Amino acid sequence: MKKVIIIGCPGSGKTTFAEKLNKCTGLPLFYLDAIWHKPDKTHISRENFDECMSEIFLMPEWIIDGNYNRTIEARLEQCDTVFLFDLPTEICLQGATERLGKGRYDLPWIEKELNPEFESFIKGFAEKSLPRIYELIEKYKANKQVIIFKSREDADEYLKNIR
Repeated sequence: MKKVIIIGCPGSGKTTFAEKLNKCTGLPLFYLDAIWHKPDKTHISRENFDECMSEIFLMPEWIIDGNYNRTIEARLEQCDTVFLFDLPTEICLQGATERLGKGRYDLPWIEKELNPEFESFIKGFAEKSLPRIYELIEKYKANKQVIIFKSREDADEYLKNIR
């Protein structure tokens, strides 16, 4: 495990897992949200985002936390390990709501309320995004380690076993 991606629905626990995995392994951790978002709530261009990802890919080791469906295939091509958080929608909504008002490493501002568009994305993730993610995992799984978590407890158990 040298090049890791962590993907799944927002609010599922990806970032918390990424931070714990980083502490266990020492692999450098990159948050896609921190790359994409600017402090003024705008974002960098797709071209700049892709350049940043390309720079990360050149490194010998990394953990990349985040979805960004447009770039999942590129990350799947580059990684050796995939962690997919496939949790129930209600758990993801709860996770996104619980982090409101709290500072986070991956966002340059504090969210005060759940954006309706973001909430809608979470509610539609299982139907709209997961099928494509599973399709891509199937395409690239031959030379990857793929770990799918169906609960946060599964993720915690995994971390206990690698320590």
